[in-house]
Amino acid sequence: MRGIASFQRFTSPRALLFRPPSPPPPYHHSPSKPYSPLLAQSLLPSITRFRSLQTDASPVIVSEDDSFGKKQVISLTPQLYDYILSNVREPPILRELREETATLKGSQMLVSPDQAQLLAMLVQILGANRCIEVGVFTGYSSLAVALVLPESGYLVACEKDAKCLEIAKKYYELAAVAHKVDVKQALAADTLQSLLDKGEGCSYDFAFLDADKRKYDEYFEYLFQLVRVGGVIVIDNVLWHGKVANPNETDKKTNSLRKFNRKIFKDERISTSVVPVGDGMTICRKK
Repeated sequence: MRGIASFQRFTSPRALLFRPPSPPPPYHHSPSKPYSPLLAQSLLPSITRFRSLQTDASPVIVSEDDSFGKKQVISLTPQLYDYILSNVREPPILRELREETATLKGSQMLVSPDQAQLLAMLVQILGANRCIEVGVFTGYSSLAVALVLPESGYLVACEKDAKCLEIAKKYYELAAVAHKVDVKQALAADTLQSLLDKGEGCSYDFAFLDADKRKYDEYFEYLFQLVRVGGVIVIDNVLWHGKVANPNETDKKTNSLRKFNRKIFKDERISTSVVPVGDGMTICRKK
């Protein structure tokens, strides 16, 4: 969850509390007018307005497009997110790592407990044995994955920050999973290319991408070559604090993510699903 700054310490001992950013101003696309270049790069092929029915008792929104059948969609509130966190089965060793990371500068880059639980479940559903993570930070998500890998499991952990890796490696040892994790302290592109050079293409079951947003396209293409058919690539921060849906946000990272999201949406080599957990994750399955 690199770059997200929406987490704050909560008063309960459970975890972090997500406070969703303020919604962008409403906008509506008219079919009679062409898309602007900015909106054309957004995640969805068309723009649909939603009206909020959010109250303390019912935090929902409803599409103004009748073709959606007035479907009510849940919108997270601090109270509801706290309820979700209370239902996350976070192993004690992960909680310890999270709490230590929370004291560090840049702690907002940590994935949320519900994200980590989803990643671990995907690995288990796949029956994955070989995994890659690009962007380890202090190791919370990679530790969640390593904990559910079989004893013969193998996880390549790509991270260039030595100080972050010191913490990650400490917790790999404490959790008795260090033998499953191959830490690569280098530029991710160099590590991924070296794996391909060693003939490891199409040999990985699962990959998680949570690194420099402006290099997502490059990293994804490496991971696509490394993951087998039927394998899964998960990409974090695809909703980018809600900025990708706000036409007033035009910074380089936001525009880069819009372009990347659009590419993934149109990529016929994969099947995809955007999941609004954490800062948004896209789950891709290689066809």
